[in-house]
Amino acid sequence: MAKKVKTQVKIQIRGGEATPAPPVGTALGPQGLNLAEFCKRFNDATQSRRGEVVPAIITIYEDRTYDFILKIAPVSEMLKAAAGIKKGSSKNLVEKAGKVTKAQIKDIAEKKMPDLNCHTVESAMRQVEGTAKQMGLQVVE
Repeated sequence: MAKKVKTQVKIQIRGGEATPAPPVGTALGPQGLNLAEFCKRFNDATQSRRGEVVPAIITIYEDRTYDFILKIAPVSEMLKAAAGIKKGSSKNLVEKAGKVTKAQIKDIAEKKMPDLNCHTVESAMRQVEGTAKQMGLQVVE
């Protein structure tokens, strides 16, 4: 017999750095999960992605057991790493925060493809370019 799902929680935590303190504690504590056990399992699963923001979808069942699925880092985080900046521009149309190349855009789109709702790499590239422009990044050849 299948377990009954209580809820799903989406959370973004740096790989290998989960602690029972907020945001993990505030998101999962009310669900009745063992926070120390979750943090240990999450940190073990994301050890190779240390320092990278890792989105996770946590499915919590009625009997207080859980499963989690790790996703690929957000596009904005990948773009910041590619451009070598700390954050995007607050005035994206006026001030440019940095530059990214078409090759970097294509690389990010190919990595993020499983999480996007695109069928082709070209459409994924257009989504990544849109995010880059909204962050104040200039896309160059």
